[in-house]
Amino acid sequence: MYKQALWIHPVVISIATIALAFALFNFGNVKRILVGRPMRTRELYQSHTKLNWLIALPILAADLYSSVAYGPEAGITELEPLGPNVKWMIIPITASTVILLAILITSYIMGVIAYPNGGGAYAIGKDNFKKPLISLIAASALLVDYVLTVAVSVSSGIQTMASSYPILSGHETLLSVVCVFIILLVNLRGVSESSKVFAYPTMIFAGCMLFLIGAGFVDETHHGFVQPVTPPFGTIPLGLSLMLLLRAFSSACSALTGIETISNGVPVFREGKTGAIKAYVVLGLVTAFTLLGFAYQLYVKGISVNPNNTMLSQLAGLYFGHGLIYQIIIVFTFVVLILAANSTFTGFPQLAALVAMDRFLPRSLTIRGDKLGYSNGMVVLAALAALLIELFHAQTNALIPLYAIGVFVAFTVAQSGLTIRWLRVKGNLWYIKATINAFGAAVTTVVAIIFAVTKFTTGAWIVLVVLPVLIFLASKIRRHYDEVANELRIDLNQVHPQKHHVLSVVLVSGVHRVVVDTISFAQSTTQDVIALYIGFDDESIEKMEKKWKEWGEPCRLVTVKSEYRSLLYPLSKFIRRLENYEGGKPDHVQLLIGQFVPKRWWHYALHSQTSLLLRAWMLRHKEVVVTTLPYHLHR
Repeated sequence: MYKQALWIHPVVISIATIALAFALFNFGNVKRILVGRPMRTRELYQSHTKLNWLIALPILAADLYSSVAYGPEAGITELEPLGPNVKWMIIPITASTVILLAILITSYIMGVIAYPNGGGAYAIGKDNFKKPLISLIAASALLVDYVLTVAVSVSSGIQTMASSYPILSGHETLLSVVCVFIILLVNLRGVSESSKVFAYPTMIFAGCMLFLIGAGFVDETHHGFVQPVTPPFGTIPLGLSLMLLLRAFSSACSALTGIETISNGVPVFREGKTGAIKAYVVLGLVTAFTLLGFAYQLYVKGISVNPNNTMLSQLAGLYFGHGLIYQIIIVFTFVVLILAANSTFTGFPQLAALVAMDRFLPRSLTIRGDKLGYSNGMVVLAALAALLIELFHAQTNALIPLYAIGVFVAFTVAQSGLTIRWLRVKGNLWYIKATINAFGAAVTTVVAIIFAVTKFTTGAWIVLVVLPVLIFLASKIRRHYDEVANELRIDLNQVHPQKHHVLSVVLVSGVHRVVVDTISFAQSTTQDVIALYIGFDDESIEKMEKKWKEWGEPCRLVTVKSEYRSLLYPLSKFIRRLENYEGGKPDHVQLLIGQFVPKRWWHYALHSQTSLLLRAWMLRHKEVVVTTLPYHLHR
């Protein structure tokens, strides 16, 4: 297996290199095949580009709902070293998580009502706090959490599959990266395409979980709701401490990541905020029932933590053996863990675009792609997640402790901002709304502190480093955009276009068709034209000068000898000398370069792309304009 892993990576890299070269020279065709036909801007507001709330729900809720498979187990795992008497505590821990779930969903519904254009915690923070720091904290925390969601969800799904199917062992990193880019590709094809692919597996997984819980209740009607394997309820184990309880609660709260995705993605809903509210209500009810039902079944059957066999797998095996139903449940658990990453491909680009519109992130993140989605944001998300997977070799367990910290920081900002809003704008039942959000802010603040304290040594410190860095970078980006805007701003009454003395320099390599076309163009724009020939030896220079005279000297020819066989340095030196050209100083120098455009993509490898290098090099000269004249070869 190890030898196989050695040769497969070079093969994949070679194939990817060839594919990349083909895509670069056939970008339009490849893009049309992969992404599909481009859509008109006016289609952005038409119903077929948005989703019915029933279809949008499983897409946006995959992150939250998939975590029911491991949320209760993550909580009880913290207490497992205390012995079997602690098993009953899975019920109160999960119930506490459900209570927090209800608080958060209620608060986010009010957030959707107040901010129907999406944006979640960032939009709420920006509107209700004077300084942008608070909203930037929320945005940075959520963006980090989105990247971690993709990396952790995909890696955990692939790792679980590899443990069940040993043939995949050793290829987890490659498979995880491939999955990330498959999800990216489907999302680049548009919202409707992703809904067709990703909505139904989440629905099937939800059906599997509800069927499993239902099978448990049927079993208990025949064998009793308290069975011989059921642990005694209420026994306090030795060694239980408040810190340990808080660690268990914080781990179980990892099941709550993804709640904000619906709030961020309100524009995706065909029904607008009404559809988002319906989705929140149904999601809350189904998730709460699943969490409580699943935890109760684990308690009744006395399921223990087994690092080699998940509690879900153990419970399904007890009820259905290892036959077809068991395989369906396990396979769709794997699938939905991977698809949990998909919901972030809606949330991350939407949030990144909002932040970029306020000039705290690169403006390219505000550009909509052919399918009217923020495709640049999707690509950035996929690239960062793939980089994280590669750096940690798809072993992302070390990142799970900080998985939910960012999202609870964002929860706190959102609840605090809404509280301030109700106190400011008043309105119907404002005091009830303010009380609910204030209570939610207090709870999420406590949970965030619990996360930071109990998980600090196991990775939470990374967030304390990453968030300030992101906020600092965002501030620098905003300052840059402000400085550029100030520099480019003009007084419309005083500043007007002016004519300049332009000297055109045509870089020639001989006397041929490309040079004819280039000089013809130069003389059509200005009569002040110089042809520049850079030779590597005296023989080539003499040959060029002789041929130029034979041609009739259409313009002045200057020849320069390059002792080191370079074009860049002699060209730069010549342009600097033009500042004193004939005792005057041209305002601008126009450098004209002819470029071959081959008929077939593979012909590019047969021609040196000197013009591209020269264009990049000449950017260092402030008053030099580089013009490339393409010559399309017919064969």
